[in-house]
Amino acid sequence: MKPDDIQASIHGSRRARLAAAMRDGVAVIPTAPERIRNRDTHFPYRFDSHFYYLSGFPEPEAVLVLVAGAQPRSLLFCRERNEEREIWDGMRYGPERARERFGFDEAHPIAALDEAMARLLADQPALHTPLGADPGWDARVMQWLNAVRAQARAGIAAPERVHDVRVLVDEMRLVKDAHELDVMRRAAAISAGAHRRAMAAARPGTTEYQVEAELLHEFRRHGAQFPAYWPIVAGGANACVLHYVANDAPLAEGDLLLIDAGCELEGYASDITRTFPVGRAFSAPQREVYELVLAAQAAAIAAVRAGQGWNEPHDAAVRVLAQGLLDLKLLQGSLAEVLEKETYKRYYMHRTGHWLGLDVHDAGEYKRAGAWRTLVPGMVLTVEPGLYIRAADDIPQHFRDIGIRIEDDVAVTAAGCEVITAAAPKSIADIEAIKRDAG
Repeated sequence: MKPDDIQASIHGSRRARLAAAMRDGVAVIPTAPERIRNRDTHFPYRFDSHFYYLSGFPEPEAVLVLVAGAQPRSLLFCRERNEEREIWDGMRYGPERARERFGFDEAHPIAALDEAMARLLADQPALHTPLGADPGWDARVMQWLNAVRAQARAGIAAPERVHDVRVLVDEMRLVKDAHELDVMRRAAAISAGAHRRAMAAARPGTTEYQVEAELLHEFRRHGAQFPAYWPIVAGGANACVLHYVANDAPLAEGDLLLIDAGCELEGYASDITRTFPVGRAFSAPQREVYELVLAAQAAAIAAVRAGQGWNEPHDAAVRVLAQGLLDLKLLQGSLAEVLEKETYKRYYMHRTGHWLGLDVHDAGEYKRAGAWRTLVPGMVLTVEPGLYIRAADDIPQHFRDIGIRIEDDVAVTAAGCEVITAAAPKSIADIEAIKRDAG
């Protein structure tokens, strides 16, 4: 089977699963609109993740329609071919080629959507669509419903139920299939190489943005379409700012450099954080804090396995960090007191991970019926403990402005877990060897 046929089969099976989960009614799912950056210049286009998960179709101005029931159908509404626009902007599939390439039962011009929906929604019991995602889309959906309701005297009924389709699709996306895991492993390998390159390039006198350029170069050099999010390249005290993205400061001897960066490949994100010395070696205090964070991450990863609760990796990391902060005399009291009063949050204020997939913070609930959900094979999450010791009068001088985070992407397996970003160096010995070899 050709790669295009395999992709069409994968997306077709997902549409069939969604139609079965719906049981009845019609789902209508738009892709993302193009966004103006300034004047007539657009941001690089990126499709809606729910739409792409079900269709594989990469162009803007497109809508997927699924009709559930005894004979389910999938329809795509997309742009028509346009010779003049294709001269300026590149090839468009057009409805007929899109139907053949992506395996839809029907494909129609996007201009025909409004008229078609009045017909497709007639006498259907339910409408499934992303409610509340965009006010303009919600208003358009209401126009369709009102158009069907206007035919009541002719004996035509409008859907009585309207559901947020993302509830069903989120559950589907939460467990990755073999194809998704393969893409995510490749994205992880590219990002791991970029982090290794950044470690070698960073040295006293360079700037954060020069290291950022090394990351972006490595992403694109290996075929990644985008960074999955804008890289955080934070030297010294900047590493204590969780979402620092200015990336414009010079790097100094004796500082640590925290890099949180991952590429996006074929729509799927990777997400890696590494922290390492700008110079050749960690100082003794930096080493103490780094080893503590690394131990917390190891404890969290050990808790990632099928049958465990989502919160257990976080709890494992917090326990290690809290005890370490006591040992370093950065907190006082007993371990039980620190955990109960959450005084560790002065230095560790975020969660230990999040779902990962088509979105960096991927689809899927973390709790169900008030309880942390259970991990199952195929889920992919990040494991990213950290410590951020901001300068203050009560902080010993040698610990001030140390910010460390270590993050990996972890897939839950039947036997435990797979750290798919393991190729990114994180042991002190490996990091210092790269720094020495870089000269």
